[in-house]
Amino acid sequence: MKTLIFEKLDNNRVKCGVCHHFCVIEEGRRGLCSVRENRGGTLESLVYPRLIARSIDPVEKKPLFHVKPGSFSYSIATVGCNFKCSFCQNSDIAQMPSDHNGLVRGVDTPPEEIVAQAVKAGCASISYTYTEPTVYVELALETARLARERGLMNIFVTNGYMSSQVIRTMAPYLDAANVDLKSFNDSFYRRECKAKLEPVKENLILMKSLGILVEVTTLLIPGLNDDTGELEALTAFIAGDLGVETPWHISRFHPCYRLTTPDVTPAAVLETACSIGRQAGLRYVYTGNAPELDGEDTFCHGCGRVLVRRSAHRVKNHLLENGNCPDCGTPLYGIF
Repeated sequence: MKTLIFEKLDNNRVKCGVCHHFCVIEEGRRGLCSVRENRGGTLESLVYPRLIARSIDPVEKKPLFHVKPGSFSYSIATVGCNFKCSFCQNSDIAQMPSDHNGLVRGVDTPPEEIVAQAVKAGCASISYTYTEPTVYVELALETARLARERGLMNIFVTNGYMSSQVIRTMAPYLDAANVDLKSFNDSFYRRECKAKLEPVKENLILMKSLGILVEVTTLLIPGLNDDTGELEALTAFIAGDLGVETPWHISRFHPCYRLTTPDVTPAAVLETACSIGRQAGLRYVYTGNAPELDGEDTFCHGCGRVLVRRSAHRVKNHLLENGNCPDCGTPLYGIF
């Protein structure tokens, strides 16, 4: 399938407009994501509509804690990614083409079938996840349009590196996004992800301005992105530019892919980050992959009551139907 956004250049070259790499691609070659190929001066997607993964997940697994707590999301992915993270947690999917000489696997699954399966499974939403959904945006867009017609929500789990044109194209159909803000240091992005920080910041602001519910996740890697000053700057950005209502998920690192050291994130580091987020004024700060901290419950920012209690994706919801606190009536940020 022809890529959604690209520009023809001289000598049969093309410039991809799907993400902020804006790859210029020679004839017969692929972009950085390894799933878009220049064929005779036309940029073709190699993954439409080839799903490599589909599953029914609790929406909390995305993680999204402020979108219909306790509901299920039909989760899909193709192979490929526009980041090259040394700590990629789904490298068998995301890095398959780049690690295996361009290999693209998957089962043809048209958008109509994806939506029908989601409805049949009783899911409240479809999540475009497991790898960067921007690399299969054509499939995501067609599926999201059909999903909206059937009353399903649409969710991106994303690194936030798509072009602004992709965000504006998806926005009418995109209800929520969990965006990885992997660090607040451009050197980290360049070294560990082969990307840049500034486009992610700009896209977060744009998503919020377009009415997309945004939750932010930061995977804390000891010694690489857990500096106190950096976390203070990161949380100040979330609070100041996105809003204090924006949920921040702090996730524990486990060695994986090419980053086999350091060891797992200590609980004390997660607790320090949590404290920094709250000091910045953030109302909803969560710790993930650390059950000993019991840091996944949602509290009313008005009176402090537990509104949603979570344990291993099991959810006890104390909210009123309109999403307000039953004690003081304060509304909880989210979609209910």
